[in-house]
Amino acid sequence: MARALALAERGLYTTTPNPRVGCVIVADGTVIGEGWHERAGAPHAEANALADVAARGRSPRGATMYVTLEPCNHTGRTPPCTDTVIAAGIGRVVAALADPNARAAHGAERLRAAGIPVAIGLRGDEAREQNIGFVTRMTRGRPWVRMKAAASLDGRTALASGESKWITSEAARADGHRWRARACAILTGHGTVHHDDPQLTVRAIATSRQPLRIVVDRHAETAPGARVLADDNVLMVTAGGRNPAWRPHVAHLALPDANGRIDLGALMDALGEREVNELHVEAGARLNGALLAEGLVDELLLYVAPSIIGDPALGVAEFRSGLASLADRVEVTLREVAHLGADLRILARVTKRPR
Repeated sequence: MARALALAERGLYTTTPNPRVGCVIVADGTVIGEGWHERAGAPHAEANALADVAARGRSPRGATMYVTLEPCNHTGRTPPCTDTVIAAGIGRVVAALADPNARAAHGAERLRAAGIPVAIGLRGDEAREQNIGFVTRMTRGRPWVRMKAAASLDGRTALASGESKWITSEAARADGHRWRARACAILTGHGTVHHDDPQLTVRAIATSRQPLRIVVDRHAETAPGARVLADDNVLMVTAGGRNPAWRPHVAHLALPDANGRIDLGALMDALGEREVNELHVEAGARLNGALLAEGLVDELLLYVAPSIIGDPALGVAEFRSGLASLADRVEVTLREVAHLGADLRILARVTKRPR
């Protein structure tokens, strides 16, 4: 199963909106085939592993299949994996994680009905983490939201003027591109676009897929020449109408709330419907604060530089009305602290949302 998880990791940047899945087939204590799901629409990991068995001139009959996700039991872009497994004569299936997709679930039941023993749960926590966005979308109808920020040691992300290039090192920025690459979409706000004119693309690593770029722009003020609007892989979200100066290829979504602001919860629902598994947020303090205040952030990815900026300067998050008490603060659990050159990378999971 450890090998299957490692194989699944090869699809980290490419399988969206499908899950990352790896598969290893073993007979008499020997690996006779392996495979992983490479991209949506392509064969699933089980089919690739069985093809590898055939390429090695072996037979899968009676063998044990280790797969990181329960074989699917529905016809989508590809046939049901359960049918493929049964037809191949596999003798036993060990899956790390039950399929959270209601449409594809019950693969284990189908296999057991065909006389194939199935065990689920081996290294399941690792498989879940590998597919945290897919699991979240299947169970909550919304993406897993990861907020990224680069800050000084005293928590400052930009000068009061908006200047923020570059607080952290090149190594930290390159690492940030790897997190961008695994996401289905990157979210920012109009303020960040106005001050920095970012591309919001993956550039530091090789990838065959660029995440969707999303700009939260309440008043549709983003300049039509902004680099984020360079192609049709963009979604502008406003609280009202579309900017008539935007070119026709720019997709637009109006989601006003009762106060004339953008309904961020409705946006998350809309992104779930668009099959966004992992949402990577690179925004300013105001949008970060709004997302945190509404309990929409699941994880924080913080790069901390060994420097002090002091005030006046902008922090990671700005809450519109401030906190009435420390009891209202957002609390997190640190999952990882790692060195990246002179900087630190902190991965933290939100455990208590604002009251």
